[in-house]
Amino acid sequence: MRLLLISNSTNPGEPYLGYPKKNIKDFIGERPVKAIFIPYAAVTFSYDEYEEKVRERFTEIGHEIVSIHHFSNRIKALQEADAIVVGGGNTWQLLKMIRDNGLIDIVKQKVLSGTPYIGWSAGSNVACPTIMTTNDMPVVEPDSFKAFSLIPFQINPHYTDANPSGHAGETREQRIEEFIEINSEVYVAGLREGTMLILEKGKLTLSGKQTVRIFRKGNPPRELSSEDDLSFMLK
Repeated sequence: MRLLLISNSTNPGEPYLGYPKKNIKDFIGERPVKAIFIPYAAVTFSYDEYEEKVRERFTEIGHEIVSIHHFSNRIKALQEADAIVVGGGNTWQLLKMIRDNGLIDIVKQKVLSGTPYIGWSAGSNVACPTIMTTNDMPVVEPDSFKAFSLIPFQINPHYTDANPSGHAGETREQRIEEFIEINSEVYVAGLREGTMLILEKGKLTLSGKQTVRIFRKGNPPRELSSEDDLSFMLK
């Protein structure tokens, strides 16, 4: 199984998918592939617009990408895909559309058989067992919180340590502590912007200049870097 799970698509002042473009190229490899893109997290713009934004970056690195919304037989399209790419946006909308279109099992089967999976933001969230650690508002209601379950731990994309002056609400860390209080056996990776998790050959690592903050009930949060082996979260 090969996964590239990216926290965010864009850093300030950069083009869409600018900073992870090289990582995506290295992950897929030099041989041209045809990737199927799942754009269902888009809410305020069309799937065609989303596809075009992603296609621009993929073309630059020598790969073809086609959005799944063009296919009448979505299962067949995924079965024939060389790679699966899931974009960010609203995680609730993304999961609802994935589940409504019956794509959970086929994506999981493909990825478990070795098809590369690339996701960012919401696309990383749905690689988890559930979407219960998303930051997004539930603008729609999927029939279940259960996602692809490609990994046994949860990701919180866009993780931030920020606690703005005058803000009286909970911090991101406090929200994650609520989750692990109830879900005591589950690791949560607070994935900061500009970072990504890479799973290849059974080993999980971090790429990026910032650290990842790891949460689990009964343990103080841990800060780990690209020098550390994160494979313990796979057990």
